[in-house]
Amino acid sequence: MSPIPSLPSIRSIPSIPSRDDVLRMARSTTDITGQLLDTAGNITRIALNTFDPRDGSGAEALRVLRETTAELAEASASPQAQEAFYRIVDTLTRLGTTGAPLAVHPVSRPAQALLAALGDSLLPILDAVEPAVQEAADALGDLMEAGSPLLPAVAGVAAGALLALTPVIRAAADVLRDSSPELRRIAVALTSALAPLLPLQVALAERAAAAGVGVVRAALPPLADLTEAAAATTDAVRPVLVAGEEFLVSGLEHLQPLLLASASRTGRVARAVAVRVSAAVAPAAERGLVVAVTPT
Repeated sequence: MSPIPSLPSIRSIPSIPSRDDVLRMARSTTDITGQLLDTAGNITRIALNTFDPRDGSGAEALRVLRETTAELAEASASPQAQEAFYRIVDTLTRLGTTGAPLAVHPVSRPAQALLAALGDSLLPILDAVEPAVQEAADALGDLMEAGSPLLPAVAGVAAGALLALTPVIRAAADVLRDSSPELRRIAVALTSALAPLLPLQVALAERAAAAGVGVVRAALPPLADLTEAAAATTDAVRPVLVAGEEFLVSGLEHLQPLLLASASRTGRVARAVAVRVSAAVAPAAERGLVVAVTPT
């Protein structure tokens, strides 16, 4: 006899919700519907109260809206407004007709090539310095967070400095305001003296640029050799530099307890002196009561 084929597995049929579940869903649906109706009623009540002619607020709002619309229509229909609109449209049209050919003009090609070269040259640099910039930004954020207690004091000092400089600035402004004729004479004299020198300066700048190009071209090969020699020297003395850094760090680590102890002792002495000075300057609350503080 052939074996009886196994029947396919039948998925479990979900159970019918109980009477409590049906009541709970109906109650929840009723509550949500009631909340929506309450919200709609509140919105309707607000609208009716706003435009209710009996209170005068609705009629006042409509009157103000009507007057504003009439004033805007009258202002826009005036010849001055129409002329201003025509001028704006004419200016935009001229900008569009004269600015569009610049994108395809041969003069714009060098600028486009310059922008492309700058982009191609700057992208590797930006990719290379991105981790360093990110680390520096994180370190700066940590430094600002650690030094946040000092910010109010710095702000107070800056405010005091500004208040102290305000009379000086006002006095300087008054002096310059009173001396405006002399300033105009100085400006005219400088202009008349420097104007004839500008063409000579341009010629000298061109000669200086040509000479500078020659100097740079002649100095680049020795500079490259010097850089390579410096790099080789740095590689040779790198172990000595590392040993010196380790020696310096270890020395600082050994000096740290002594420095901390000295700072703590100095702080205690300063606090004691401050307490004694305050007690000597401030009037005593009770005669015959003396408070002495001895540094430990």
